Amino acid sequence: MIKRYHIIAEGRVQGVGFRSFCQSLALEYDLTGTVRNMSNGMVELYVQGEEEHLSRFISAVRTGNRWVRVDDLTIRESAVRPDEKRFRCEYYSSY
Repeated sequence: MIKRYHIIAEGRVQGVGFRSFCQSLALEYDLTGTVRNMSNGMVELYVQGEEEHLSRFISAVRTGNRWVRVDDLTIRESAVRPDEKRFRCEYYSSY
């Protein structure tokens, strides 16, 4: 079943390659969506795909890597966008 989540990531998530990290994971798990930095230091994601793949993606995002440290993820279900075909990095949200 296809689901879509709106995720806010807090921690050391800007200036450490977090958006590219998320994009690589999304490609690995065949997910679509967007990731972008927010002006408050957090990162916003919309991610969509099969539930099992989403679970793996979220788990990997929580774990981070040697540069990324995720302290908290706020996750809410969102409306599926059937027209979305890829995952892309965007450049700034004015939150």
